[in-house]
Amino acid sequence: MKTVLTKGGVVLYESCRVANTFVSRFLGLMGKSSVPEDEALVFPKCNSIHTFFMKIPIDVIFVSKTGKVIQVFPELHPWRLLLPVKGAAHAIELTSRGADRKNIQIGDQLICPGVFE
Repeated sequence: MKTVLTKGGVVLYESCRVANTFVSRFLGLMGKSSVPEDEALVFPKCNSIHTFFMKIPIDVIFVSKTGKVIQVFPELHPWRLLLPVKGAAHAIELTSRGADRKNIQIGDQLICPGVFE
């Protein structure tokens, strides 16, 4: 499933994939040698992630069930584990430094139709 990710009425990511199947959740960004700057991957009902078997660092954003940014982990390197984040309901993976480029900060309200609104 594809959707968009917006903040304050501005489209941040027009190509936002939703990992809503076992395979898409299991694979995530594993094995990718790059992530396009205009692409995001949303994991519904997910409050922890790992970067095992990844080749590149990524940004990880955790949001509440309504899309409020709870935590931002910039440049998370391969072979890391993030334990459950209190208050987080969904995770978003971006290219490294993507959160900084899009000015995504703790407290921001994000909208992802079909996942959190």
